[in-house]
Amino acid sequence: MNSSQEDTARAYNDLVEINKTATKGYQEAAEGVSSPQLKSELSRFSQQRAQFAAELTQHASQFGLNVTEGNTIEGVLTDAAAAVHRGWINIKSAVTGQDDAAILGECETGDATALKAYETALAANLPAQAKTVIEQQHSQILAAKNAITQLKGQAK
Repeated sequence: MNSSQEDTARAYNDLVEINKTATKGYQEAAEGVSSPQLKSELSRFSQQRAQFAAELTQHASQFGLNVTEGNTIEGVLTDAAAAVHRGWINIKSAVTGQDDAAILGECETGDATALKAYETALAANLPAQAKTVIEQQHSQILAAKNAITQLKGQAK
């Protein structure tokens, strides 16, 4: 595998794992908040991240990559994916306190970490088609993070 293929494989693997983790994190957050509006919004973000993971998996297959097998040298759970997982892990403690603002704060942290992973992927040597999909998702995650920040301000 050449350097460009390795970069592409790693980017797809990282971002699929990040979105799978975010899907679960947002679902847990939706179950933990008290506001019906927040439940709905967080569930929507969970579905969005599941869609992102599916889209990336399908797109990776166009490059001959199977992200479900974790075919990079580093494996599926790379540094970026592990960092996002750590970012979302705190959602459980926030949920147990039933504090909507704290839960939203953990969602915000998870999205900030995901954005960094997307920016790392965009800085890599990727084909233009891959960058386009990743840029679109990055933009939507940024919009979600901004919405979460606004909701967090209202929840206090």
